[in-house]
Amino acid sequence: MSMITASTWVTRGAAASFPTKYDVDEKELARISRLAKLQLEDAKDDLGEAQNGHSKTDEDGSSSDEGDGGADVQMTVSNGDADDDLKEYNLDAYDDDEEGAEEGRTMDMFGNARSLTYHESNADDPYITMEGNDEEDEEREDLQVLATDNMLVAAKVEDEVAYLEVYVYEDEADNLYVHHDIMLPAIPLCVEWLDLPVGKGQTSIDSKGNYVAVGTMDPDIELWDLDTIDSMYPNAILGQGGEEANPNPNPNNNDQQKPKKKKRKKSKKANDTYHVDAILSLASNRSHRNLLASASADKTVKLWDLTTLSCAKSYTHHTDKVCSLSWNPREPTVLLSGSYDRTLVAADMRANDTSTNTLGKWAVESDVETVAWNPHDPNFFYATTENGMIHYHDVRNAPSTPEKTTPVWSLQAHNASVSSFDINPCIPGFLATGSTEKEVKLWNVQPSGPSMVVSRNLGVGKVFTTKFAPDAEVAFRLAVAGSKGAMQIWDTSTNAAVRNAFANRVAPAQGEVKERLVGVEEDSSDEEDEGGVEPGGGEGGRMDDDGSVST
Repeated sequence: MSMITASTWVTRGAAASFPTKYDVDEKELARISRLAKLQLEDAKDDLGEAQNGHSKTDEDGSSSDEGDGGADVQMTVSNGDADDDLKEYNLDAYDDDEEGAEEGRTMDMFGNARSLTYHESNADDPYITMEGNDEEDEEREDLQVLATDNMLVAAKVEDEVAYLEVYVYEDEADNLYVHHDIMLPAIPLCVEWLDLPVGKGQTSIDSKGNYVAVGTMDPDIELWDLDTIDSMYPNAILGQGGEEANPNPNPNNNDQQKPKKKKRKKSKKANDTYHVDAILSLASNRSHRNLLASASADKTVKLWDLTTLSCAKSYTHHTDKVCSLSWNPREPTVLLSGSYDRTLVAADMRANDTSTNTLGKWAVESDVETVAWNPHDPNFFYATTENGMIHYHDVRNAPSTPEKTTPVWSLQAHNASVSSFDINPCIPGFLATGSTEKEVKLWNVQPSGPSMVVSRNLGVGKVFTTKFAPDAEVAFRLAVAGSKGAMQIWDTSTNAAVRNAFANRVAPAQGEVKERLVGVEEDSSDEEDEGGVEPGGGEGGRMDDDGSVST
């Protein structure tokens, strides 16, 4: 089984040109030790609970003493047989010197060498003539990220192993490759790019970084540095799991440096300090860069301060799982949330009380899948649902009660759940939707209403993520992935229908234009083992006139 559950782009120029390798100094070693100790304690607790449950089952059962004794006898006999078999090897005398050994024979490792010369530097050794930096220089060059490259992060699950796959996309070369990966403790459900350094002591609001927040089936949020490869543990953890593992955000505060005497048992009850269930959505505030909002299956929305790595506020606007979040681009304190309780809520996060910070509440016909503000007109927002619908609302016309909701327009976009949705940040009215029916659709939204531009099956299986590139130079590039675990970059500007719909934003074509689809190039050995590549896989794939993908 292999699938990609979520993805996010990294803005051009944000990634370091040459990423650094994970360096374990004394402080990092101490932090890793705390994390490992916490994981070990959790494992012991789980094992103890399992053993107690097993013991109770045995007490309630009807196993007889005679059966247990028989097992002991059998084990004794088996061990005796094993001892008899090993006697011929005389292992008790294994380390003793052999009798009659030749006099003067050396027993050390280099007994046949007359002399050994040690040089502190390889440059002083006359027998070493090859420079040792060539391999390092080649590896450094392979890891280089150019200013014209785009980084793309995908949350992936393969054969029960969860990890982040970090790609580099070279648009001019039609090349997409895996730069490095990051192992995760649980199935990832959402990812969000952060441009603020976290987990390195005191965080400055003016500093820049290249980080990613990851929400998984676990209730904790992990924060990773994308410019560091071969990392063993996240830079920081938001939640109960990070209370003892995180680095001290304020090293001058001695109270925070004191270790806790007793590890607290993980709570299952929703509270104002941390999540207690899976993280379903993350939203970084681009205006207030130290704020990160999270939505959870525990029915709460939490606001995190990345400078202190703590929960600043917690809200309970919904009565069921909260699955999607979006910050308003014009009013950066207003957060939009969608839930399985079939409601949408716009709230001002400056207010502490849930009852006073709600600006409006809308109802939809089925479970909410995604919500998003219109970046080109922040008075409006979109919501997609499990029934395949897209609703477009005006926040200024909030209903008095959710039952009186009246959208600006509604659209039956798919016959199945609209599992992914994105708005092009550079081209007004350009939408992309993906569905569990394996179709990706592009839409043109005009004042008169929406119209479908093109529909394609890109060979990624059920579509779980569709993301437009954030930079104007690659504004028409759409990252698509799903249940087959393959990432594809679709250059939508090479589609005739898209060129016609957005003619004023597409460069004039010279000669025939063929649709372009770029995926990770498969190894030839993998292709032989699997009998070829998946449809749409491989570098520089092309789309046929009937919408199918060829390589």
